[in-house]
Amino acid sequence: MMLQELLYGLAGLAVFVIGLRGALLHDNWLLRLLSLNVCGAGVFITFVAIAYRGLTLPADPVPHALVLTGIVVAVSAMAMALALGRRLRSYDD
Repeated sequence: MMLQELLYGLAGLAVFVIGLRGALLHDNWLLRLLSLNVCGAGVFITFVAIAYRGLTLPADPVPHALVLTGIVVAVSAMAMALALGRRLRSYDD
């Protein structure tokens, strides 16, 4: 079932490229921040594809632990960036 692993890997790469394109092309800081989160989702999908070992063997738990940790860090960083952006915007007004 190498096809499933390849499809998930290519889907992760496609999501990463879409997020990278958005981060590079948008001028709005909020859209850039959301695009960087899309990039992170692409990386997480790729890690899950790497952990796949076939139908008979269980998935490798290390990439799954890295993905869970990455999700927590991404949510925390997003919250901090939104708070910082809000604070900077209040200073501009």
